[in-house]
Amino acid sequence: MAIEKIRIPDFGDVQEITVVEVFIKPGDEIEKEGALLTLESEKAVMDLPSPLSGVIKEVLVGEEDVVASGDVIATIETKEAEKKESEEGAEVKEEKAEAAEQQEAVEEQAVPATEKKVADKAELERHTEKVFHATPSVRAFAREKQVDLAGVTGTGPSGRIVKEDVLAAMQQPEPSAKEPPLEDFSQYGEVREEELGRIKNISGPHLQRSWSTIPHVTHFDEADITELERFRKELNNNLEEGQPAYSPLVFVVRAVSATLKEFPLFNCSLKPGGEKVILKKYYHLGIAVDTPQGLMVPVVKDADKRGLQDIAGELQRLSGSARAGKLAIPDIKGASFTISSLGGIGGTGFTPIISSPQAAILGLSRSYLKPVWNDDREGFVPRLTLPFSVSYDHRIIDGAEAARFCKALRLSIEDLKRTLL
Repeated sequence: MAIEKIRIPDFGDVQEITVVEVFIKPGDEIEKEGALLTLESEKAVMDLPSPLSGVIKEVLVGEEDVVASGDVIATIETKEAEKKESEEGAEVKEEKAEAAEQQEAVEEQAVPATEKKVADKAELERHTEKVFHATPSVRAFAREKQVDLAGVTGTGPSGRIVKEDVLAAMQQPEPSAKEPPLEDFSQYGEVREEELGRIKNISGPHLQRSWSTIPHVTHFDEADITELERFRKELNNNLEEGQPAYSPLVFVVRAVSATLKEFPLFNCSLKPGGEKVILKKYYHLGIAVDTPQGLMVPVVKDADKRGLQDIAGELQRLSGSARAGKLAIPDIKGASFTISSLGGIGGTGFTPIISSPQAAILGLSRSYLKPVWNDDREGFVPRLTLPFSVSYDHRIIDGAEAARFCKALRLSIEDLKRTLL
């Protein structure tokens, strides 16, 4: 038998995540891949599986604790046969943990130097130091940009303020008066309070900030997908066993990535100050997925480089992981443009909210049969029509450019040759 440490895995550039639920206690016997904890990042909630099977000896974290890659969360007594497996890569993880501690120490030491640069901002620093839900590097960044963290709403885990919140605060208008308290609704009848889910609590402030800081305009259009639907059904009829089916979204993903290359402003972000934009040469598409936990947005990376079968498989993997609450951190990061589809539910159109700092978002509604006049030869003929809408940041994109983008997207959806070339 051997005692092994269970650590938080490497989550890339995500520095901190919150423990929202602990499933284990000392003495519990657990199988490999069994759930240990539920972790929460800025945009997702996921279960952490056990890398080993055995008996839990110690649990070193609790609910609401903030952890980082490499942190030890528990110890487990395993069989000798599993010891070798657990030791593989342990040295690398130790080095990453030490590096993280050293970086935090450097950030802590950097704060006084930053304070000297803004010594004349004594009142600002007094407020900033009172904010404990921000790392030293974020506090230093706020002082450099002269942003009072006391007035910033955090969108990180447990309300922690992250760098993006500071950048967004720099673009916010002067705060309005506090909203008045609600009246007592119980005087009119029976009422009850209900907690919003964790995902809604996380995404709510982000949506509010996006709506209040981005001047939204929405352009509506529709595409004739009669031929696309015929081709889609033909492909699905010829699938081999185990291959993922083609949904209409597969073709839209491919069409969007092709159209974004023609219109780079729809795949950019506005820099603070509003004088420059960052044009992105990658096409990572966020796909809004309706889950029992709330709306989640996994990301199809490099959509422009994937074939239709590859896109279908990735959409199936991401949507399944989202609904099961098993999305990994890399699965939800890096989106340059977002697609929100309500086609499976219904509706003729809607105005999606842009996910800051993106510049635009596409909304897909339910397709329907529409009578179309066919040059007086056949009279009206039924055509399957897909309504869609594009909300865009009017500081970056004007109405004429949005109309051209929607026209190009429509043509790409209608003509697969244009999309696949």
